[in-house]
Amino acid sequence: MRTLPSERHHGYRVLRFGPDGLLYVALGAPTNVGEVQDPHGTLARLRSDGQGFEILARGIRNSMGFDWHPVSGELYFTDNGRDMLGDDLPPEELNRLSRVGQHFGFPYRFGNNLKDPEWGDRAPAGLTFTPAVAFMEAHVAPLGMRFYRGSMFPAAYQNQAFIAQHGSWNRSTPLGYRVVTVQGSRATVFAHGWLQGGSVSGRPVDVQELSDGSLLVSDDHAGKVYRITYRR
Repeated sequence: MRTLPSERHHGYRVLRFGPDGLLYVALGAPTNVGEVQDPHGTLARLRSDGQGFEILARGIRNSMGFDWHPVSGELYFTDNGRDMLGDDLPPEELNRLSRVGQHFGFPYRFGNNLKDPEWGDRAPAGLTFTPAVAFMEAHVAPLGMRFYRGSMFPAAYQNQAFIAQHGSWNRSTPLGYRVVTVQGSRATVFAHGWLQGGSVSGRPVDVQELSDGSLLVSDDHAGKVYRITYRR
């Protein structure tokens, strides 16, 4: 049986079975920023009996949501950027895993291969970085994500990624606390209202599609689960 890291910092574990029947897990870096050792800062998979552990990707600070694209089958995942670089850096990310062995930048790069001001020049020679496929504002804390496969919502939402943004804690003006959709590289607000004039009433954590095509949103601040439906 595989024993996973036990650090509390970025220690929550998101687990999902993939189309291949293997169990996928994101293993956060136990630090705000800095070099880490395997299996920290990785996306990995293993068999359900705990054997066959395999690291798929590195350079991931803290992913709390991933899903497989309904058409391409590629694995997409959110990643939370580092703190303490001001209000607007680094951008939060949605990444795409196209092959085993990719490195997604942390702690050396963020966003569209921008150098981290502290760690950018310390990257090992010859290391290739994979930039994010979509960006969101800094510190909005993207957590759970799902591609929409249902038929309740209009056709324009088919195969779009829904992402729960938990919301900022270290911006001078709070931001996030909403659900966005992503198509291509653009994020668009889908559901909001949990942040009103600086007052927070809820913090979205995860999204889940029901069999009827409606969308569930969990909220660990208010202790609620919301169901979003569409009427034609």
